[in-house]
Amino acid sequence: MDRFSFLNAAHLEFIGDLYDQYVQYPDSIEPSWKAFFQGYDFANATYEGEPLFAPTPQVTQTRTSQAVVNPTVVSQIPENVQKEFKVINLIDAYRTRGHLFTKTNPVRERRVTEPTLDIKNFGLSESDLGLTFNAGEILGVGGPITLREIIGHLKNMYCDSIGVEYMYIREPEKINWIQNWLNQNLNHPLLSKEEKERVLEKLNEATAFENYMHTKYVGQKRFSVEGNESLIPALDTLINKSAEHGVEEVIVGMAHRGRLNVLANIFGKSYSQIFSEFEGKAFDNELVAGDVKYHMGSSNQIKALNGKDIRINLAPNPSHLETVDAVVGGITRAKAEEDYNEDYSKIIPILIHGDAAVAGQGIVYEVVQMAGLDGYNIGGTVHVVVNNQVGFTTNYTDARTSTYCTDVAKVTLSPVLHVNSDDAEAVVHAFRFAADYRAKFGSDVFVDLLGYRKYGHNEGDEPKFTQPKLYEIIAKHPNPREIYKEKLLKEGVIGEEIVTKKEAEFKAILDANFEKSKEIERNHIFPFIPEEWEGFKTAEDKDIFNSADTAYDADKLKEIAKVVSTVPEGKKLIRKVSRLIEGRAKMIEDDKIDWGLGEALAFGSILTDGRNVRVSGEDVERGTFSHRHAVVKTEDTEEEIILLNQINNEQGKLRIYNSLLSEYAVLGFDYGYAMANPKALTIWEAQFGDFANGAQIMIDQYISAAEDKWSLQNGLVMLLPHGYEGQGAEHSSARLERFLQMCASNNMFVANITTPANFFHALRRQVVTDYRKPLIVMSPKSLLRHPSAVSKLEDFSNGSFQEIIDDTTVEAKKVKKVVFCSGKIYYELDKKREELGDKETAIVRLEQLYPLNEEKVDEVISKYGKAKLVWAQEEPENMGAWTYILRKLRKYPFDVVSPAESAATAPGSSKRWAAIFEEVINKVFK
Repeated sequence: MDRFSFLNAAHLEFIGDLYDQYVQYPDSIEPSWKAFFQGYDFANATYEGEPLFAPTPQVTQTRTSQAVVNPTVVSQIPENVQKEFKVINLIDAYRTRGHLFTKTNPVRERRVTEPTLDIKNFGLSESDLGLTFNAGEILGVGGPITLREIIGHLKNMYCDSIGVEYMYIREPEKINWIQNWLNQNLNHPLLSKEEKERVLEKLNEATAFENYMHTKYVGQKRFSVEGNESLIPALDTLINKSAEHGVEEVIVGMAHRGRLNVLANIFGKSYSQIFSEFEGKAFDNELVAGDVKYHMGSSNQIKALNGKDIRINLAPNPSHLETVDAVVGGITRAKAEEDYNEDYSKIIPILIHGDAAVAGQGIVYEVVQMAGLDGYNIGGTVHVVVNNQVGFTTNYTDARTSTYCTDVAKVTLSPVLHVNSDDAEAVVHAFRFAADYRAKFGSDVFVDLLGYRKYGHNEGDEPKFTQPKLYEIIAKHPNPREIYKEKLLKEGVIGEEIVTKKEAEFKAILDANFEKSKEIERNHIFPFIPEEWEGFKTAEDKDIFNSADTAYDADKLKEIAKVVSTVPEGKKLIRKVSRLIEGRAKMIEDDKIDWGLGEALAFGSILTDGRNVRVSGEDVERGTFSHRHAVVKTEDTEEEIILLNQINNEQGKLRIYNSLLSEYAVLGFDYGYAMANPKALTIWEAQFGDFANGAQIMIDQYISAAEDKWSLQNGLVMLLPHGYEGQGAEHSSARLERFLQMCASNNMFVANITTPANFFHALRRQVVTDYRKPLIVMSPKSLLRHPSAVSKLEDFSNGSFQEIIDDTTVEAKKVKKVVFCSGKIYYELDKKREELGDKETAIVRLEQLYPLNEEKVDEVISKYGKAKLVWAQEEPENMGAWTYILRKLRKYPFDVVSPAESAATAPGSSKRWAAIFEEVINKVFK
């Protein structure tokens, strides 16, 4: 026994820390402790008293190392010490698995989970309940205390109204912080009388608002929050607690469930305006289509409980669940960089999910994976799940394989709190934790607000068709306000007469607003983050075709070119990159500027104007086709160098990031960034344009439609490599036809540009005008190095973007055929014409397909008299721009020359494609 006598005097916390060290680095601790822990592991490898492996072999593998264990070691350890470790195991089990045995579900019994936390499973018995153990010190309650008291503390801390998942976190500092936070009052709230009254007040607002609308607008969709009314005091707590931590701005993204309640009772949107929207009145801006009331955004400034002003913003969103998550990330990033000097403690993103959506929508995983990446980090997001335990009509058991809807949190090792929505004070406690954790560590945290949905998916739906038993329970279940009111009445915190009075006062407020809503003739779309859009206007038709001043001084362009063509002194790059950089100087010297240098000059000119540039997407730092090399690395240390950030001391900053392998979330993030930072140039580039349809929801719901639905402008540039070069159906087409189909009301620019200089002017137009439109560019692949696809320096320093490039190489009166085209095919047509010596065919390039400058088209066509009109394209006849040209220029007798219609965008055989394309080119000149 003397061999382990040191254990009797050892401090339990010390042993715990030492054991953690042993698990990671067995050889780093003193030999006697190592021998003890080896024996401990050996003895611990049993389950309910039965060995997990045969006891005969003398060599056993521990969790982290192989060690020779003498089973007699176990018998030499004092019995009281052995039991102390069994109690430690019990504590560890509650920390790890206690969340499986909580009281977090207000309307359902928990699923049975085995093994349980019964003390018999830890080698302890009923006779041990009265024994005292020092292990209680680990819980912060002092010691020694009895096992019965320890279990009571553990149940209160981990198995009451809040379940906590965190033991998978790999950072000891975070685990220790969480445990210390939970140890305070055994993970139970301590609220003052005033705080309790405020919780009840917010619950009353939430409940009365829903009841009022249910009475006044019977059967209308409102996607009520009923069953999860605690969301309102939860958000109130989160915002106010964050304000105490120095947060000055909040960005919220959420779907339709409970949105109207949040707009009214958190964001302060007037009840009269909401009631007016239920009447279906037209909007006061006749130029926009508007949207349904539960998709609208909001921005407001409120005063937090600590007296500080705090801006709160709710991003507008479509019905496509979770799409807004990525947009909120981009908004937060832009504001942190531009408004808060990259201090993420000043701004907090809050994403409010549904339980079915957070588990089922893939974009959630993409957004969560962004959390720690350089180009997408936003200092931690508070994820809130409004858990209805059902998705439309689908039971949660059919909606996911994982135990919890929040299990995606484990991807980033983020803590999760599951809380019973009926327990209002536990909800407040959980959201205080979320605010504190985010403030401390600047990383994600999840709160699963477990409630129910009082009605069907919408108020006109019958949920008993699919969940009859559940909805029989729900129909009899009191709402959170009634539960909390009864609690406070029993505590004597409030009196019945005060409650009745406050409910009547709030009802009077709603009645007054209902009458006021009748006076509103037209509904109004309130601006989102208006402070970022001061000085911008909504473009009219005349603005779209006004020539923007995009020219840039030639001497300044040469200075930029010198910077990007000079290898920094003392930096050794790989030879190919050095040659490429130095080759840029030769382009200036020869006055033949290619696409890559043209883009660099555009970026450099915008940066030297004092604006910032953000470029994001897969492989953008180098460029998919190795044309950009905006970030170069030294050969020996891989130090990253951005030459465009070394022009001068007054310039803006180029931020360029290779993204994770995602289109949907990354495009959404960059769209959000451009929304919140309209003065910067923001670019998302697809690896190939074909892959952009992985983000189709973002394109359909935001990029093409946001201005029409929500009066939201956006200047995002999408670069989509497009062109038929025999690479098959997934590396040929950015689906130009789909973008053109979405074009209306001057909602975006769609371009298929053929020269570096015109690309330069298109990019500069995005930042020099006083309005913003998305720019969709069918960007080149082979043209990046095509000897004819070059521009002179004067093309950059003079002129502006050319929507149409007429043919200057032919005499108009001799022309018998005018071929209109767009993009790369121009160079193939021009080459063939030159081979044939054809002087009777003019080739006209539509550089901007939408908005199409029809007046200029008329001028060009009239110039050539009665010449035959042809539209030529490399895309199949049912794709590309042909059907768009037919629609927009239907007054002209255009013929089309293109590959035959096809289900696939391109053939897989390069030889077959070459034959098809040759036939197209030849047919043009027949």
